Amino acid sequence: MSTRRQIADALRQAQKAQDRCTTATLRLVLAALKDLDIAARGQGAGEAVGDDRLLALLARMVRQREEAARQFRAGERPELAAREEAEIAVIARFLPQALSEDEMESAVERAIGEVGAMGLKDMGRVMAALKRDHPGRIDGARAGALVKRRLA
Repeated sequence: MSTRRQIADALRQAQKAQDRCTTATLRLVLAALKDLDIAARGQGAGEAVGDDRLLALLARMVRQREEAARQFRAGERPELAAREEAEIAVIARFLPQALSEDEMESAVERAIGEVGAMGLKDMGRVMAALKRDHPGRIDGARAGALVKRRLA
């Protein structure tokens, strides 16, 4: 089952259960996804974006909410931070499990070998290969630091 279908099914279940937080969050996700579909259509793509772009959208939404929660905590607004964290929990259900440290190291080694990277100037190609091979499962900051350490 596609991620898009899973989100729609989860929205229906949340509506039946009258779970306001989940319902509101999933509606935001579907609205952002529809915007992404419309933008892709304007660029000549097909009707709907694929799961890889959807996972990138979900990851971006999680990062935005993490930053908002951090700012709310710094501003002594714990109730708003808790709401952001609840939204993170809803969105994170649809993201694939992140790579462990060992899996990340293995993936970086494979990507370096695949693109034939010899130095830091090849870092962009390695990162592109990692994102292509592990959509939604790679933490860019952790992977970037690991790649930089390996290529330096």
